[in-house]
Amino acid sequence: MLTDDALGRQREADRGDLSDYYSAFREIEADGNQLLCVVESAGQIVGTLQLTFIPGLSRRGAKRGQIEAVRVARSHRNQGIGRAMFDWAIATCRSRGCTLVQLTTDRARPEAHRFYESLGFDASHVGYKLSCAAPQ
Repeated sequence: MLTDDALGRQREADRGDLSDYYSAFREIEADGNQLLCVVESAGQIVGTLQLTFIPGLSRRGAKRGQIEAVRVARSHRNQGIGRAMFDWAIATCRSRGCTLVQLTTDRARPEAHRFYESLGFDASHVGYKLSCAAPQ
């Protein structure tokens, strides 16, 4: 699912050396502030997201929930799976004491923007990223 669109095909791998993914999975699994959500249908993975709990000092010591890597299999889109995943993620954030749930999304994903806004998310901030990858 990570390679199921033009952006993912540019930055993800689905064959060859996948050891980086396995290393990342082990690190996420060992961190109590990380959760991976997987949705199955008929024994097949049809949705994923990563949920991170971030303690902070701003907003009076507020804890935030960060939602990342949201994917729903193309064959299962528009069936309410994404909404159910977000309902679960937001409820989980509340149960963990988060006062804010946030996410980032690529500018090139206008359909995702509409979906997040339909859930009540507000595009209130501008995000910046800096690649720290070693030059090839």
